[in-house]
Amino acid sequence: MKKCQITIPAVTYAGQGSSQEIGGIIKREQAKAILIFADKGVRSFGLSKTIEDICQQTGNVKVIEDLTPEPAVSDIERVIAEVGDMKPDLIVGIGGGSVMDAAKLASITLGADYSLRDLLKDSSIAKKCAPTVMVPTTCGTGSEATCNAIVAIPEEETKKGIVNDCMIPDYVILDVDMIAKLPPKIIAATGVDALAHVVECFTSKKATPLSDTYAKEGAVKIFRNIRKAYNDANDMAAKSEMMLGAFYGGVAITGSGTTAVHALSYPLGGKYHIAHGVSNAILFAHVMEFNKDACASRLAELCDAVFPELAGKSQEEKADYIIGEIAGIVKDTNIPTSLKEFGVKPEDMDFLVEAGSQQTRLLVNNAKELSLDDIRSIYQKVM
Repeated sequence: MKKCQITIPAVTYAGQGSSQEIGGIIKREQAKAILIFADKGVRSFGLSKTIEDICQQTGNVKVIEDLTPEPAVSDIERVIAEVGDMKPDLIVGIGGGSVMDAAKLASITLGADYSLRDLLKDSSIAKKCAPTVMVPTTCGTGSEATCNAIVAIPEEETKKGIVNDCMIPDYVILDVDMIAKLPPKIIAATGVDALAHVVECFTSKKATPLSDTYAKEGAVKIFRNIRKAYNDANDMAAKSEMMLGAFYGGVAITGSGTTAVHALSYPLGGKYHIAHGVSNAILFAHVMEFNKDACASRLAELCDAVFPELAGKSQEEKADYIIGEIAGIVKDTNIPTSLKEFGVKPEDMDFLVEAGSQQTRLLVNNAKELSLDDIRSIYQKVM
């Protein structure tokens, strides 16, 4: 076995009602000042109430709720400025990927002698100022498990990742109650994002036996449950499996990494503000089809894990089946499959190709090298 590494949160609580575990975390960390990131939507649905009420018992809690979806650098700088002089003993993120990323970035910038823009240039300088607790309220981003935080760069009309192991959360709470009333549209977009994580990590050039374990099991959970969770609001078992699968995808990212699906989606979010999960979904099957001749054996291995009843099929048939399932899930969950409705025009193609080609942090992981013409061809398929 080649040398490899995976980094996971120190403590993970899972199961219905596990939000109550925040009390034990506060006691363990002897936290007297707690900073909570939870957007207005999360709070309006009462999703953060249990955790906020327990935290309020410390007597010194600040809640940041003015958070922008898929935030730009300036948005993160603004909310961090709102923290003021507070020196938290514990930082809690309750929400989707944007909220958790903001909380993670706060954990490495509050009181630091470097700025967020310094981290965009060199994320290795990051140091953690307070332990973190991540509580996802969707079933897809995996941010609760990763060492990454994604921000938009408006002047470049794209997104970039800040990556440092010190952003791995210290605690994770996977409470299915948090996604019990999640709208089907959000289940679809975040669920396909999670599916992209596990499939990309499993087919990445950097995949390892450790990341494979999480990616494969995550794929089993998501492929088998995403339609159920989308179609039946009361299927809490399917939602639990989706939440756990998304977490596994986040863990897999720390040991492997996403590939061209995410790389080519970043300009779509940065310039056109297409939701991250939707932009991934639009590109997902097309990138996998492009990659197929370089990773057919890996796709077939995933097929064996998820659909053992297809064991008698050939390697190519299994790879095709997985790609077909990806496209089928996107269709069955009513996610758009074209960029036209988002205002993307044919004359934008040169920008997309150039911006996509700049995402080298992820493109180096892809099973096949992509030329500029290859990138153009993939974007043309979804125009």
